[in-house]
Amino acid sequence: MRTPKTSESHTLSVTKTARYYTFGDFDAAIKDVWIVCHGYSQLAAGFIKYFDVLDNGTTIVVAPEALSLFYLNRFAAEKDEARKIGASWMTSENRLTEIQDHVDYLEALCRSIFERVDRSRVTFSVLGFSQGAATVSRWIVATDQKVDRLILWAGGIPPDLKLDANRAKFMVPELHLVIGQRDELIPDAAVTEQESRLAQHKIPYRLTRFDGGHHMAQRVLKQLSERGA
Repeated sequence: MRTPKTSESHTLSVTKTARYYTFGDFDAAIKDVWIVCHGYSQLAAGFIKYFDVLDNGTTIVVAPEALSLFYLNRFAAEKDEARKIGASWMTSENRLTEIQDHVDYLEALCRSIFERVDRSRVTFSVLGFSQGAATVSRWIVATDQKVDRLILWAGGIPPDLKLDANRAKFMVPELHLVIGQRDELIPDAAVTEQESRLAQHKIPYRLTRFDGGHHMAQRVLKQLSERGA
């Protein structure tokens, strides 16, 4: 009897069309550029709405959408308008490849922005919410781009990014951790652990706690955008 062979896994790089949303006029006298990455199961179109508080005529906000889309309720009827869709930056399946794809995606997006905007004349802020915080942290480590303000909201630097080797990448002019006081997904122990890692490696940061849960808060966002202005 013939013994079946074990299957082998392979990868093949292909071209994929990524979607992102913006607000702001690239032809204006831009002073601030933001790249903002949504959390798990969100879409960029909804996420960018939180940032309308930054709309002052001199700010560009760019919200990339994660490459993996899925139905939030897979049991909904095929033509059901309530069959909502979300996006994910990565899962545990084929993890390293997904991470690299999204790092390359953010790098290409950043290059395209600064082909239209003079980098030397603007403040560049990067914000990641929840799963997006891990995504932007991994991009920060990989890129040579100078970031002026890094905001990790309802998330943090993932454990696999060793700060002893990557400390310089997080020595940005402004590093913010933002956590809701009632965030059901971020226990106080996780906040303490993140602070301990940063303190151990002498990385300056500011912790902001606000009265809320696992969500964006426009009032807090506005305050952070004005610090150091």
